[in-house]
Amino acid sequence: MVFWLAVAIGAVAFVGLAWGWFEAGWLRRRVLEVEVEGLPPELDGMRIAHLSDLHLGAPSRGVRAAEQAVAWIAERRPDLVCVTGDLVSRRAGVPQLERLLRELGPSFAVLGNHDFADSRDPFSQRIDPAVFAVDGVTLLGDDAVDVVVRGVRVQLVGVEPGTYARRSARPERLADPDVPLRILLCHFPGIARRTPSGVFQLVLAGHFHAGQIVLPLPWRKLRLAHLRAHDVEGVHRYGSTVLHVSPGVGTTFVPLRFFARPEVTELVVRSA
Repeated sequence: MVFWLAVAIGAVAFVGLAWGWFEAGWLRRRVLEVEVEGLPPELDGMRIAHLSDLHLGAPSRGVRAAEQAVAWIAERRPDLVCVTGDLVSRRAGVPQLERLLRELGPSFAVLGNHDFADSRDPFSQRIDPAVFAVDGVTLLGDDAVDVVVRGVRVQLVGVEPGTYARRSARPERLADPDVPLRILLCHFPGIARRTPSGVFQLVLAGHFHAGQIVLPLPWRKLRLAHLRAHDVEGVHRYGSTVLHVSPGVGTTFVPLRFFARPEVTELVVRSA
């Protein structure tokens, strides 16, 4: 009896590990419409690709998900491409990152805590920020840049992981109220709660991997990696500010995902 119980437990564990390994590369390609207040008519229907948490360099099927996500974005040719941090977990992933960023084309990015080895992951390695200097990629720290989309100015503002962690980030000071659409890029979703409502119409973040290891209980999802986290994935509203949290495409700690599929998202911006 004990022998067969041990066999059954071993079989369940094996199936669970196999599923988690498979799901880590099972990319979801999602198109979401988000309503934004004060959007000029010219920008109605504007498409923004949002990619996050590649975590390249660690053995994982997340590499497959990242490659598929980049190919999907390149094929769809959105108006803007935004990447919200944790691009590399180990130095071995730098060549992959450079190749994928070139394939991605013109894009705007911020870094995450893993890019500086500032995490609980003992295998994370600090990356020299110089490796992110790829042609066509605008890397934002605590600064801002204007672009023209469909003949209309759009402002993108970044947040450095370090200033966020020290609670000294003040991206609202960089916002230009004369720009019709203002977008804030930060690796951490919590920036939306620290920034006055309406300063930015759209905030893009990542970080939580949709929980990565999730138990779908009848009354709630138990996200084992982030039990107390807010705004773990999807679209959230803070007054007139819309926050989108990407589930990301990579993994950390373990190369598995359970009920938290990797995702690349295209946001279609609509007038509210």
